[in-house]
Amino acid sequence: MSEPAARHLVEITYCRQCRWLARAAWVAQELLTTFEGELAGVTLRPGSGGVFDVVLDGEVIHSRKAEGGFAEMRELKQMIRDRIAPERPLGHSDKPVS
Repeated sequence: MSEPAARHLVEITYCRQCRWLARAAWVAQELLTTFEGELAGVTLRPGSGGVFDVVLDGEVIHSRKAEGGFAEMRELKQMIRDRIAPERPLGHSDKPVS
């Protein structure tokens, strides 16, 4: 029996002036590893002016500028999981932040 086709897309727009490509690539790797069965792909988009936005299926789920900083990976994974696979446990990423 085959798995259902992955259908969710993530876009990460990062500031090239701030040299946040490495951070964007790390976030992409973490998301693709965690949600390998749910994501169709992650696109990295260079931007400018301090931007670091994570968009899931056209909806901004994290904006560094709007929220005043970067989301912790645990929070980012929980936000995505809650939208695409709410029944799915995330293991250690589900533990509350102390």
